[in-house]
Amino acid sequence: MKRTTRSILLFSIMAFSTLSAYSQQRPRELGIKIGVLPTGGLNAITDVSGVSVGHLTKIEGDQIRTGVTAIIPHQGNLFQQKVPAAIYVGNGFGKLAGSTQIQELGNMESPIILTNTLSVAAGITGVVQYTLQHDGNESVQSVNAVVGETNDGYLNDIRGQHISPEEVQKAIATATESNAEEGNIGAGTGTVCFGFKGGIGTSSRKLPESLGGFTVGVLVQTNFGGVLQINGVPVGQELEQYTFKNQLESADGSCMIIVATDAPVNERNLRRIAERAMLGLAKTGGIASNGSGDYVIAFSNHSDNWVPHQAKSLETSKNQHLRNDDMTALFLATIEATEEAIINSLWAAEDMKGKDGREIKALPKDKVLELMDKYQRLSQ
Repeated sequence: MKRTTRSILLFSIMAFSTLSAYSQQRPRELGIKIGVLPTGGLNAITDVSGVSVGHLTKIEGDQIRTGVTAIIPHQGNLFQQKVPAAIYVGNGFGKLAGSTQIQELGNMESPIILTNTLSVAAGITGVVQYTLQHDGNESVQSVNAVVGETNDGYLNDIRGQHISPEEVQKAIATATESNAEEGNIGAGTGTVCFGFKGGIGTSSRKLPESLGGFTVGVLVQTNFGGVLQINGVPVGQELEQYTFKNQLESADGSCMIIVATDAPVNERNLRRIAERAMLGLAKTGGIASNGSGDYVIAFSNHSDNWVPHQAKSLETSKNQHLRNDDMTALFLATIEATEEAIINSLWAAEDMKGKDGREIKALPKDKVLELMDKYQRLSQ
């Protein structure tokens, strides 16, 4: 697009929209189109058929700013019909309950819960109670609950441990297959990213039929630092807000990344997919600092590859998986969706004041749009 056309587009956006309206429009709708692959209909992890997401947001008084996000891989009994899954640790300064069993067995048997660091125990209890109460699980005596976290202690009274197991179950119970909510919700309520208000973000990519027609969806909980880039534009540097600009600023924090696909992929190639999600984080300027817990959970909910809890007889698996040579398009989809989900989390987040009167401002969307135009990165 010619520069004059971009400028007219930007002027029209600025004239038509107020700053609050930018929060209601996603970056892609305003001309910030990340990557080359098309998105799914919702541009969300829930574009992967069967995946549902629920949020419990807890904002109380002037101290509590936290919540729970639940990602459920399919609508059946997840304990009885497990899904292939893998874990990748970009930097391990964090807590991811249930990770070792996934790494050992290559499958997952519970919803994924995201919350704050000191509420991981509540997350485990909530998932255990949910699983034990599920019809068909009357004889279950062991549950591998998968619970991840980021530390929202700057804005939230994290020491108060304000999340209960019942609230975790409420997040699970309210999960829907159409949920594409982002920003200051659920586990992203009190998070901070690149010095701006972080939160929950989500995005998806749909492969063309010639490459299988599969969908990859990503959901992130952003709470990390670095030097922000948006679609290749050095936004953090231009706004003079970035890690180590002075010695008082820190890059520490965490990012939880959940990657879902309906492609028939086994646990080995799911790990390879998970590794690529960190490339998407890097493209936003994240640096996986020493004090950051950057974890990726990747799973496939392709029903032919579900893993039954109890096989009826001794038999070899008849599952069909994509070949290694078929993985490249899924890798690209993962990178693009992760990058866009992180930017979406920043774009949807709003200013928040929390614990001890601390306040974190949202990304200045008007200035970002000006920068995108300056670097000729706005699309029609």
